[in-house]
Amino acid sequence: MASLLVRPSKLRGRVRAPPSKSYTHRAASLALLASEESEIREPLWSLDTEATLEACRLLGAGVSVLSEGGEWRLEGTGGRVRPRSPLIDARNSGTTLRIMTAVASLSPTPVRLTGDESLRRRPMGPLVEALRQLGAEARCEGEGGRPPVVVGGGLVGGEAEITGEVSSQFISALLIACPYAREEVKLSVSGELRSRPYVEVTLSLLDRVGARVGRNARLTEFRIPGEQLFRPLSLSIPGDYSSAAFVLAAGALTGSEVEVSHLDPRDPQGDRAIAKLLEEFGAEVEFEDHVLSVAGTGRLEGVEVDCGDCPDLVPVLAVLGSVAEGRTVLTNIPHLRLKETDRLHALSSELRKMGAEVRELPDELRIRGVRKLRGARVSSFGDHRMAMALAVAGLVAEGTTVVEGAESIPVSYPHFVRDMRSLGARMEYV
Repeated sequence: MASLLVRPSKLRGRVRAPPSKSYTHRAASLALLASEESEIREPLWSLDTEATLEACRLLGAGVSVLSEGGEWRLEGTGGRVRPRSPLIDARNSGTTLRIMTAVASLSPTPVRLTGDESLRRRPMGPLVEALRQLGAEARCEGEGGRPPVVVGGGLVGGEAEITGEVSSQFISALLIACPYAREEVKLSVSGELRSRPYVEVTLSLLDRVGARVGRNARLTEFRIPGEQLFRPLSLSIPGDYSSAAFVLAAGALTGSEVEVSHLDPRDPQGDRAIAKLLEEFGAEVEFEDHVLSVAGTGRLEGVEVDCGDCPDLVPVLAVLGSVAEGRTVLTNIPHLRLKETDRLHALSSELRKMGAEVRELPDELRIRGVRKLRGARVSSFGDHRMAMALAVAGLVAEGTTVVEGAESIPVSYPHFVRDMRSLGARMEYV
């Protein structure tokens, strides 16, 4: 197990945002189902996206990797999923597990999908039940609707209902697979659709491959004709706001000036909200020519944020709130208890070790800013976003902070430590 040692630092300079993990997962999945060869330029090469690429290969795609971080070429199956293996290991990637479960339901033979210990604790029951409603053979082997899952037999079509309150990945997974059902699919989303922007990213990519997906404005009703065929995808992966947020927040937190390039101000990613939120905290923010600049003013003020559409920002927002004047309230986030770890509990317990005042409620965090954090030995609980958020906190804590479980960082941002060090951060693996 790797740990990350962090000391107080000032930052300055520019880094390039890593490619979007969400786009990379979805692009590879669509390429798997498309006709002919798709090109995915500048994909994110991380532990999670490697799991998706390997799953695409095992489900029948021809995969060529021209260079790490350069280009992936996938020869699609045209929706004729013929597994090369009856077992897919999604490792620690919830997105891989959810999307590939729906795609594997198109296989005429059963496919078993599993992952590491953390992934096997994550809910799959709603997705598996929706696939059954659409005619697939699907079951969860874990207790309480948990992985491993076994799917296959093909999608017939018809009507299905899926909750929007657990994970938007369920909806994205169904939207990707259902165009290959034999008949039309009518999909209804019940409850509040959390993380809606991730569904919007999925829909934007489906539009690019020519998929016909009717939807209402609230994205709660979908009509998807069956027996479609995706055209090949040609896409350059945009920069990832979720990862860039850690760098940008570090600049605001430390009273420094940092810039992150390769960010599209019109992208539907929900974590694009980090620019507006940093302004609300009191930082100076400027967007020009795909470069987002943040200058910390040395004084942060507490904010209240509904994080239902940007849950991945919560760890770093909690860090900002821990030293902001007044109170910070992060609401509408019960689904964070179902991530790689229970992020609400983890943030509360670990930030308290650093002297923060954090109150954990069932679906929100309430934080009272303190004058100074103190260095401590803290745990990421094997969660990449927890590890990066705690590392950012260490940049303003008195003394030394040791973040345990830092080997999880490459799940989404393989070059996080390198990029932070290039800006002047005093952090190193130990």
